[in-house]
Amino acid sequence: MNSLVIVVGAVILYIIAYRTYGKYLGSKIFKLDPEAVCPSKEFQDNVDFVPTQKPILFGHHFTSIAGTGPIVGPAIAIIWGWVPALIWVLVGSIFMGAVHDFGAMVVSLRNRGRSIGDIAADIVNKRVRTLFLLIIFFELWIVVAIFGVVIAVIFIKYPGAVLPVWLEIPIAVWLGHMVYKKGAPHFKLSIIAVAVMYLTVIIGTYLPIKLPAIAGLNPVALWVIILLIYAYIASTLPVQTLLQPRDYINSHQLFVALGVLALGVIVAHPTMVAPAANFSPKGAPPIWPMLFVVIACGAISGFHSLVSSGTSSKQCDAETNSLPIGYGGMLMEGMLATFVIVACGAGLALGLTKGGETFTGVAAFSQHYASWGAAAGLGSKIDAMVVGSANMIEKLGIPHKITITIMGVFIASFAATTLDTATRLQRYIVGELMTSWGQPALAKRHPATLIAVISAFILAFYNGSGKGALTLWPLFGSVNQLLAGLALLVITVYLAYKKAPLAYTMIPMVFMLFMTGWAMILNLNKFYSTSNWLLFLIGLAVFILEIWMVIESILVLKKVYGEEIEAVPELR
Repeated sequence: MNSLVIVVGAVILYIIAYRTYGKYLGSKIFKLDPEAVCPSKEFQDNVDFVPTQKPILFGHHFTSIAGTGPIVGPAIAIIWGWVPALIWVLVGSIFMGAVHDFGAMVVSLRNRGRSIGDIAADIVNKRVRTLFLLIIFFELWIVVAIFGVVIAVIFIKYPGAVLPVWLEIPIAVWLGHMVYKKGAPHFKLSIIAVAVMYLTVIIGTYLPIKLPAIAGLNPVALWVIILLIYAYIASTLPVQTLLQPRDYINSHQLFVALGVLALGVIVAHPTMVAPAANFSPKGAPPIWPMLFVVIACGAISGFHSLVSSGTSSKQCDAETNSLPIGYGGMLMEGMLATFVIVACGAGLALGLTKGGETFTGVAAFSQHYASWGAAAGLGSKIDAMVVGSANMIEKLGIPHKITITIMGVFIASFAATTLDTATRLQRYIVGELMTSWGQPALAKRHPATLIAVISAFILAFYNGSGKGALTLWPLFGSVNQLLAGLALLVITVYLAYKKAPLAYTMIPMVFMLFMTGWAMILNLNKFYSTSNWLLFLIGLAVFILEIWMVIESILVLKKVYGEEIEAVPELR
């Protein structure tokens, strides 16, 4: 199939979905109230709770949920065929992911901007809150540690991206100062900021930075240390100082990248050379249920519920804005995942150089996706998307060297956003846990952030390489998707208290809990058979916590519908 047909079809489908299903959910199921006072105004502290205009918050929200997730997932899942990958991205994002993100944001907006895990105490019970927060802490522990590795790998593979990514920080601080301190119009200045950023991309292309090994530490380890220090600083600053303006710039960068990619598809319109379906690629796990774990961001991801209820709900200035930000942001991510499928399934066919030989057409795809092992590494996933995208962008006359840097900066910028957002979220989770455990001193901004960063540092360096989080990475996919199911579970119980129809969240909840529970059982069996006791014991513990939480929630649902429990007073 021609890639242009896929892209145009996806755009039309997402517009229709937002204007019909999304708006129906907003008006009939969650009943958004334009007059409601949001936590950003009720608890405004100009650090975490900051009323924010919709375009700026959309930028923060989207770049935080995106990261490298909608890139690496589809880039590996296409090995099973582009049709299964595309169907899951389209259906998953519209009926599951967007509902999940939007629902988590609404519930948090109506509960003082608290995280979905903390809210579980009111909606279900205090035991469930502790279970949920522990699962969230585990997920964010891995995310903070692993994204240091992700960005380090990108910097090493694409050294031209280093300078632009770091120079984006002073550009963002300037933008935030001008908008919040001087009252300057944000859109015009953001265009200037993006133009300056792309100028740094050209400079970075010809001034690549390669970090040497120092004091026995390899470049990856050094970058991880630098990035964790950065994450601490960035996540403790007021959101309008760096987080919001940088993410706003990155959202513009997204639209530029998607626009250039779209033009590349229009001009090149390459044919999909990836197989439509291949259910038994060499060395690959079974497509059922692993497709739904491998493609998380881009379809549905538990991490999104943490962003929706962790940072975005604290900055949203109107309840009605949760629809374009929560539901619309997920659809935009689904569009990005669609472009990744096209880049890997069609763009790669325009030319792939490997071992000094250049391959085109089906041969190019077959070389990169010869087996599960060949396509599974982080660098391999990123390469497929970067090379495929660069091939299409080159058709616009942009030099290959610059297109590679553009895509490297694009991926690294999003990964950096996820890193410091995840660190800030972990600070909130630590704070909520410490408060519930009677340790308010450790719940404050700096002590909680120290716990978040130091725990990630220990995980990253327990083996001295900076890549320690890779040990637990095989668990992340299943835990992340189980978290999505659990977030939908809390949202469903909330709707039950409100006497609202439950099918819109319950069906995605059951699907996600079943599929990812199945995937977790397969993983546990693999860990047991290979005597990987660390992963087996941690995975088993998470699985037991999840089953416990589901049982507790089902009991509450039965009581709510049996009218044994009245509406919770705190819930709005």
